[in-house]
Amino acid sequence: MVAAALFGVMTVSAVAIELPAEIAKRGSIKVALVPNYPPMEFRDPATNTLSGFDIDLGEAIGKKLGLKIEWQETSFDQFMPSISTGRVDAILSGFTDYASRHETATFIDYLRTGPHFFVQQSRAAEFKDMAAFCGKKVGASRRTMFPAMINAWSEKSCGSNPVVFVGTDGSADARTQLKQGRIDAAVQGNETLPYIMELEPGAYTPVGTTIASQFVGIAIPVKEKALQQAMLEAVDALIADGTYKTLLAKWKLTDNALEKATINAGQ
Repeated sequence: MVAAALFGVMTVSAVAIELPAEIAKRGSIKVALVPNYPPMEFRDPATNTLSGFDIDLGEAIGKKLGLKIEWQETSFDQFMPSISTGRVDAILSGFTDYASRHETATFIDYLRTGPHFFVQQSRAAEFKDMAAFCGKKVGASRRTMFPAMINAWSEKSCGSNPVVFVGTDGSADARTQLKQGRIDAAVQGNETLPYIMELEPGAYTPVGTTIASQFVGIAIPVKEKALQQAMLEAVDALIADGTYKTLLAKWKLTDNALEKATINAGQ
């Protein structure tokens, strides 16, 4: 109980969440993000403040751990170097858990996702099912695993009439090219589509189902076992007390829920 009082944190099962000594002494955790992926993280256009599901989740985790969250903006390509060198303690930024990243980071998975085709609503009649994408130009961020996943789906589904993949400079660029007619369809994580469709009513229509199953997680240095355990317990506590469910509903992510946080579930 002394430890619990010191760190100000209890899980719903009344077990103290133990923190690494350095972080407990500092009273904060440094978390990297790139705020350009709504509804996960973005800057509110009206106030320029950080907003999104990950921001709310991060702050809720901070309260569970009795810590201040120090958000540190960086670039996507600096994510892994930032935790391997200790510049930050964690990454919480719509970051997909891939097995190829497990050598550097351990992921506390908190959301289910998957790449999903969508088209302009004005052309929805042309794409009654996913087979209609065969032979068409499909765009997605080249900085993700989506290109490989789209190609794998195409090989399996399209035979001699494959998808023509067009790499884009992020998801926003893919949507721009879609609206300009430079591509026929786009792919991005299904967790983003409800928000984007609400932001631009009448612009897009999702087609079919996700073409792969993925997990979004909090990335923590492999060696930081105590912090990994603290994060896992904090997320599970938020699931148990209903905070997680409330935040999912707020950001229209209910369909992406996990019943329990997992570790390194990504493939």
